[in-house]
Formats: sequence, structure tokens, C-alpha cells
Amino acid sequence: MKPKVKKGTVLIMGVSSFIGSNLAEHFKDDYKVIGTYHNTPIEIDGVLCVPCDVLVKAEVQSVLYAFRPDVTIYCAGISSVIECARREEFADALNTSGLFNVAEYCQRYKSQICYISSGYVFGGEDKSYLEMDIPDAITTYGRTQAAAEFYIQKTSHNYLIFRCSRIYGRGINPSQATWFELMQKKLTDGQSTTMDDNVQVGFLDVAYLSMIIRICIEKNVSNRLLQVSTKDAMTHYHFAKKYAEVFGAQEDLITRSKWALPLSKNNMRAGSGDKLAFKLDISNIEGYLNIDMPSIEESLKFTLKRLQGSSVDTTAKKSSRGEGIKFI
Repeated sequence: MKPKVKKGTVLIMGVSSFIGSNLAEHFKDDYKVIGTYHNTPIEIDGVLCVPCDVLVKAEVQSVLYAFRPDVTIYCAGISSVIECARREEFADALNTSGLFNVAEYCQRYKSQICYISSGYVFGGEDKSYLEMDIPDAITTYGRTQAAAEFYIQKTSHNYLIFRCSRIYGRGINPSQATWFELMQKKLTDGQSTTMDDNVQVGFLDVAYLSMIIRICIEKNVSNRLLQVSTKDAMTHYHFAKKYAEVFGAQEDLITRSKWALPLSKNNMRAGSGDKLAFKLDISNIEGYLNIDMPSIEESLKFTLKRLQGSSVDTTAKKSSRGEGIKFI
């Protein structure tokens, strides 16, 4: 039997991260996948993992020169809103300077740069934000991502930016459990868990993000910023309640709270105590890729099937715009 021909090379900067490791697992069967790590050595079957500090230009250049990837996905930044506030200088370095280094050498070696941003680039008003809306971040995390988005759009000739809602799922690093895994463990063990009921966001299974990135790569989409989210949004408290309903967990173990969202000192809403909403309009991605994004409940049902190892249905949808996938 002949070995399977790979479609191309995908480089994942920050493969030990939650999103990075999930992307590696998704792409490795059909693509040659290279992953970089810094302080967290990692092994993934079928993936070549190499050390690289994105803050050191020479190391970034060596990796891009050696592997000449068709696509480079940047997953090396700090994705915790709280951690970014605690370590502002480091967050600035990793979320912006590190990306700048990678974007520079992607351009030199003709690799498409993919950046994963978030709805936190916005100000938390009760509205559905469009791609064209001007970022007005109220957190350090959002500010660094807005700066990264701006830099890529102004300097890169071949890029993709995915501005995402809350992405959830399981990671590969047992020492760094995701918030979703911690919530799952508590509810499975019959322990109470306190969830925020102040900030509304979309909640999307990481597998959906992986599929969307793949669709864009295989359709040769370039120089686009696409918002990726569920159709609806809710707080972590209501998400946990919905999780309990779908997974059959005890709802009475979930209590509401208000998590401290570290707002930037110079923003107009700092200390206001207002409820916040980071809702992303997804009409552009649905129309451009001809797909239907799921609701939060549909995403959770997908997660249940995926984690239990059962097949997940996809329904082909035909139209004059070409082939499409209906996520259910």
C-alpha cells in the first residue's frame, strides 16, 4: 500500500497550547505538521515537535527556513485575560512582538500566516460586533490582540485572521487543564462549581475552529478577517447549565458568581460593574464559506459525540455558491 500523499506543510507555533495541540491532531493525517514549543516539550504522534522561542528572531528564521511551511498558525500567545493583566509586558512581547517576528519571516519564505484572535478586541457593549467595527479593547489581552490584527493586515501579503468567541475543549497537557476540563472534572466528581454570570460570549468546540481553518486553507482563502462563533452567546454560568443538560450532569452543583475581569485602567468602563457582552456577528463567514454555524447547544451536543468517540453527522448543502457544510 502506497503511503498517503500529504497535501502540504502546516507549521504550528505554540503546539503545546490548548488550541495548538488540537490543531495538530486535526491536521496531521492529511498534512505534514511541524509544531514548535518553548518551555513545554511535547510529543504528538505524527507531528514533528521542535523547540523555538518566538521572541528570538534567529530561532524563528531557522524554523521557517528549514521547513518552508505552506501555512503557519500562530498559537504561541497568552490567551488568559487574567494572566495578560498580571504580566502586561510579557503579554505584549508574546502576543505582539513574537507574532511580528513570525509574520516577518512568513512573508520572506512565502508562508501564509494564520492568527487566532478573539472578541475581546471589542469593548463589551450589548451588540453584535461586525468585522468592520473598530476595536476598542478594555483588557490587556484584547489590546494585544487588536495590535496583532492591525499589524498583520497592514504588513502581510498573505494572511488569515480568525476572530473567535470562547473556544472550549480538552488540551493535551495534563499539567495545564483548560477551564472546560476543570468544570467537567468538578461536575463529574459531584463537586460544586462557581461560574461567572456577568460576561456574555459565544462558546464553540475547538474542533469547529479546526474545520473552519482547514476549509479556508483548502479553498485558498487569503487576506481575510473572519469572525468565528456560535449563533448565540451566554455567560459561563448559563453555559455550565446547558452543559449539565446535554451531558446529564447535576445542575444544582452550579452556582452563579461574578468573576473579576481585569479591565485596563484607562478605559471608560473600568470599575463600572456593568454587564459585558462580546458577541460576534457571523453572517460574513456563513455567507463567504457557505456554512451554518451551530448554536451553543448544538456545539455541546457535537462535543458529547466527539468525546464519546461516536460519529458526528455533517450534512452537505448545495447552492449556487458551491459546496458547503452544515455544522450540526
